[in-house]
Amino acid sequence: MTTATARSIFMGPRLRRLRRELGLTQADMAADLEISAPYVALLERNQRPVTADMLLRLARTYKIDLADLAGDGGADHTARMQSVLKDPMFSDIDIPALEISDLAVSYPGMAEAFLRLYTAYREEQLALAERAPSISGGAPLPEGFDANDPVADVRRFLAARRNNFAGLDDAAERLAQAVFQGSATGSPQVTASPSGFIERFREKHKLQVRYMPPNVMLGSLRRLDLHRRQLLIEDSLDSASLKFELARQLAYLELDTEIGAALEDGKFASKTAELLARRALAAYAAAAIIMPYSIFAKAVDARAYDLEALARQFGTSFEQTAHRVTTLQKPGAEKIPFFLIRVDPAGNVSKLLDGAGFPFARHGGACPLWSVHGIFKTPRQIVTQWLELPDGRRFFSIARTVTAGGGSYGAVRVERAIAVGCAAEHAGQLIYTRDGHGPDANMPTPIGTACRVCHRPKCAARSAPPIGREILPDDFRTSSVPFGFSAD
Repeated sequence: MTTATARSIFMGPRLRRLRRELGLTQADMAADLEISAPYVALLERNQRPVTADMLLRLARTYKIDLADLAGDGGADHTARMQSVLKDPMFSDIDIPALEISDLAVSYPGMAEAFLRLYTAYREEQLALAERAPSISGGAPLPEGFDANDPVADVRRFLAARRNNFAGLDDAAERLAQAVFQGSATGSPQVTASPSGFIERFREKHKLQVRYMPPNVMLGSLRRLDLHRRQLLIEDSLDSASLKFELARQLAYLELDTEIGAALEDGKFASKTAELLARRALAAYAAAAIIMPYSIFAKAVDARAYDLEALARQFGTSFEQTAHRVTTLQKPGAEKIPFFLIRVDPAGNVSKLLDGAGFPFARHGGACPLWSVHGIFKTPRQIVTQWLELPDGRRFFSIARTVTAGGGSYGAVRVERAIAVGCAAEHAGQLIYTRDGHGPDANMPTPIGTACRVCHRPKCAARSAPPIGREILPDDFRTSSVPFGFSAD
């Protein structure tokens, strides 16, 4: 093996880019290098290696640095692309490392174009996340709409209806009666068992319910296979999640008309928002099948809104039960109006339901003094708290951690915290305030909606100064709070 052959490399795309930057044709370069034009074409197509002798000839002829010409063989592009392709956006695309390397080495221009596009995409995503809601296009959107925030759009849709859809409740209760053969007819006990759902699927829809392991489900908890007439359910789901997925599928199959009717008067700014609202309504219907309105409404009175006891009675999870109590505003049969918030340990809000008039911040997290942010230290324990807003309004809050996922060794578990609350005037109806239980109502925790709109001057937990207030200088005095400002 000669020295030239041993040190030969393939650099066709780089050679082509060099020729084009110099404004040369293949014939021109061939004449400069004293080789044939067809040989230049073969080099550019990586059908011939560029030998060490050819590298030296290129460097001398075009007065370029040899290191710049040889480059790093695409190592930089390869590393950058491997990093970019870890983005969850590409998680469903199987791209072998060899293909990434081949693209970076053989088509560096394409690799650079891809990287520039991704960078531009990320910049726009970050700008969008920080942009205040205002207008989309030319004309302003109606109050509460935001084409760039479909989640906020759905929250507005639910809040405007106090998170209650009486038509869905009635239809779901009739369906529950049919599925469970009269168990949902006023009895204080509900027997929404998986067997009832399975029989309904078999008789009415000719579907067989099968429980499959996670490696077969490939990331799905529930999958309807109409071709084989099967409803596949992941076999590691707990009882509450299993029943909920069965009820959700039944809602899609038998309450589609009612779900569509509930969506009709919604004015959504995007198709994504409409699809998210449809998903929320299907979940609402599923809960209404498992916890029929008339029976659940009687049960909350009998149990004094004891969420854990209600969850045991209906075979539901704590979160499912807490969510259901926020929906009890059926005209003529209203119960206590509740709000619900769900957050993760980082403070991200993943669920927000307001039927009690709580002034949630539209952007950013909630007040860190609220117990919902601290109960990760006491998992699965109920923590109650009286809250007082800057305007003097008071609320009573019930917070607890909940777990999603898991079910098998190595399965991902997600810990979140939820808080359910009501206005102070209703708190006396709750078991959590009876017989001296809970914190002292005369010593509420002073909280704000969010730091930027909270004007409490003596808050050590403040993370940002309030809008419209001048910060005091600290040339001669250091305040005991992060941002000292005048109280007047």
